[in-house]
Amino acid sequence: MSPTDLPSDTPADSTQPRKRKKRIALWTLVSFATIVVLAGVAAFIYVAGLMNTFDSKTAKLPSAFPAESQRPAVTKVGDKAAVNILLVGSDSRGAGVDTAEAGNASDQRADSLMLFHVPADRKNAYLVSIMRDTWVPIAGHGEAKINAALAFGGVPLLVQTVEGLLKQRIDHVAFIDFEGFKGLTDAVGGVDVDVPVAFTSSGYGKKGVHYPKGTMHMDGTTALAFVRERYAFNDGDYQRVRDQRIFLRSLMTKVAKPEVLANPGTLSSIVNEISPYITVDSALTGQKAGELALDLKDIRPSNTVMFTLPTLGTGWSSDGQSIVNLDTAKAKGLADAMKAGKMPDFVAANNLKNGN
Repeated sequence: MSPTDLPSDTPADSTQPRKRKKRIALWTLVSFATIVVLAGVAAFIYVAGLMNTFDSKTAKLPSAFPAESQRPAVTKVGDKAAVNILLVGSDSRGAGVDTAEAGNASDQRADSLMLFHVPADRKNAYLVSIMRDTWVPIAGHGEAKINAALAFGGVPLLVQTVEGLLKQRIDHVAFIDFEGFKGLTDAVGGVDVDVPVAFTSSGYGKKGVHYPKGTMHMDGTTALAFVRERYAFNDGDYQRVRDQRIFLRSLMTKVAKPEVLANPGTLSSIVNEISPYITVDSALTGQKAGELALDLKDIRPSNTVMFTLPTLGTGWSSDGQSIVNLDTAKAKGLADAMKAGKMPDFVAANNLKNGN
């Protein structure tokens, strides 16, 4: 399959039903893990019940990683290693999603990509959005849009491509279906989001909704349209990934509020609502999520930096595709900073603290 054989980026007709496994992004996993940590030892039986719900209702990826010989080494400082979780929002256009998850070629594409990176020192966390049309090398297929890796070789090839790009070993993979935004958002009573650019939605989730600049309270349906929109913006996907990060931060902040974490009924509702929407690698069990949460207990929205992998704007490939040109120098700088544990220096040098 060549890049030109891939399906069009034109959004699917919202009136046509499509079979999907329900999935949601890392912030649902982070929310669950935060619940496990903050519930405390006194609530062990209750927490064990939440873990059981997580394990029984989540789906697992049968194969998520490439061959060991094709992977980078673990980045460690002392006895601590960096933690990297790849978030994949996929758009299945006809083929069963299990095909790509099992490592086979299909017409499934990565609609959205984010890398959640926590350095070995555990002082901060970084959420790096990767533009889906970024033109990169893909093993065995030359150069193509990064979202083509999922179509060419399933999840293992996508992981291999991101690991090759950023020289970081990915520990876990979580799949996303943006439909999952609705249930979790409603479970926490809606989210207040600071809309940076006013727009009217063009059809994802809820057509014709106006989003004025400023703080807006969003229910699940309104949130879905917010995170999916790109056609209303002059810079398309660039603004969409910014909006996704803005919503993610707002949701994480809402889940961390005492009135949410201290309410057993709300917590049960959240875990029950989100678990069926999560698909993760087989090693990420409820117990592992709890262990991970304990390790990352000091990471909060306030010390999580979110930005887009630096690019040089849009352009055209030699075969006529509209692409996003990677800033290779800055991408290398990012990879070097991750490896050396010097992310604050990279963020400051490239003015990324406010989420460019």
